[in-house]
Amino acid sequence: MIERVINIKRVSKVMKGGKRMRLSAAVVVGDGQGQVGLGHGKATEVVVAVRKATARARKDMTKVAIKGNTIPHWTKGKYLASRVLVRPAAEGTGLIACPQVRAVLEAAGLRDALSKSLGSRNPYNTARATIVALKALRSIDQVAAARNKPISHFVEKETDGAPDAESG
Repeated sequence: MIERVINIKRVSKVMKGGKRMRLSAAVVVGDGQGQVGLGHGKATEVVVAVRKATARARKDMTKVAIKGNTIPHWTKGKYLASRVLVRPAAEGTGLIACPQVRAVLEAAGLRDALSKSLGSRNPYNTARATIVALKALRSIDQVAAARNKPISHFVEKETDGAPDAESG
């Protein structure tokens, strides 16, 4: 399992006797083969907060459609004010993404992808928007099964590259 801590911050709650300080942690967990999850935990110590976040991320894991080392098609995800655009990339390009998006894509097992983070830069919301985008991915097998068509119906037929005599 791949675990990445994407954010640790100090939060406080105002009580009758003063402020109660806690630590908040956000963790991404993935198996590197198409499953990824995001969790959030709060505690008085960093280790306990990370452990809680990891446990919640493991429960929240979802399957992602991947094609080789990249994604099958471009996709957009939105969570609250954060928006993320993820595009497939050629082999050897690597992950071009901000740290939160990169953590989610690495945990899912992707090696080549382009992304752009738009809107709010909140680390948790950006990571959640990335997971929303990855959930929207569909492989050609899934699309063919949903539409009750053979895969050959969706594959573009290759021509010999010669222009038609009528098209000029």
